[in-house]
Amino acid sequence: MFRAWGGQNHPSLTRPGHFSGARGATGGSMEIRVAKFHIGQVVRHKVHPFRGVIVDVDPVFDNTEEWYAAIPEAIRPSRDQPFYHLLAENGETTYTAYVSEQNLLPEEDPTPLTHPAITDFFDAVEGGLYVSRIKRVH
Repeated sequence: MFRAWGGQNHPSLTRPGHFSGARGATGGSMEIRVAKFHIGQVVRHKVHPFRGVIVDVDPVFDNTEEWYAAIPEAIRPSRDQPFYHLLAENGETTYTAYVSEQNLLPEEDPTPLTHPAITDFFDAVEGGLYVSRIKRVH
């Protein structure tokens, strides 16, 4: 579970990109969501000039109302989609980002990322994916 963004515990991944255990507002089970991107995958933003590696996935929006309200309404993403926690970078700096699935594309640039926190989460790069330091038991 990744908590650096101050979010609550996230549902466990049952296999890459699949979520279970999510509960709706009434306490009933929600359908299983299939995320388009995976932890360790490098992605880029569709509009803003940055790219990053995914370190966690929320099956639906799970950030503060203040954060959500700060996005102009005309471009505000739907809450009912996966949101990704990224170690992000652009030509000037590195930072963390929280991005909706609709605003991400797979990155095709093979240049390694330089974010200083990458080694906190990943051991190596294999086949273009960063390999998690945490071994998941399925």
